[in-house]
Amino acid sequence: MHQALHMLAVETRGRGLFEVTTPVRRWVAAQGLGTGLLTVFCRHTSASLLVQENADPTVREDLEEFLDRLAPEAPGRYRHDSEGPDDMPAHLRAALTQTQLSIPVGEGAPLLGTWQGIYLFEHRRAPQRRKLALHLIGE
Repeated sequence: MHQALHMLAVETRGRGLFEVTTPVRRWVAAQGLGTGLLTVFCRHTSASLLVQENADPTVREDLEEFLDRLAPEAPGRYRHDSEGPDDMPAHLRAALTQTQLSIPVGEGAPLLGTWQGIYLFEHRRAPQRRKLALHLIGE
């Protein structure tokens, strides 16, 4: 059994879904493991992770609009507002999604479906530098 750990930096342009499938696939392939389990962990409380369709961009647009309705920016609505009006909604959006993904690995690659991609979901309006911890265990 072998393990590997890597920190993947992702530059965002503000709120939105940023696909990280390609750099994750490259890193997994470089580890030389045939089978195993990949964990992707977002090291932030105002961003999250999703496995989602990567073919039709309107899926991502609809996801963003849905979360806007669930956790809207509204001055005076939240007690936690010291970091700006988008901060508490960002925490709520992260709580409603995921900060960790577990993805099986086979034949040296993440076993994603045909239309699946791995996304960092940035919930803040300003550009951010996010860090994802990638951990692979297998043989």
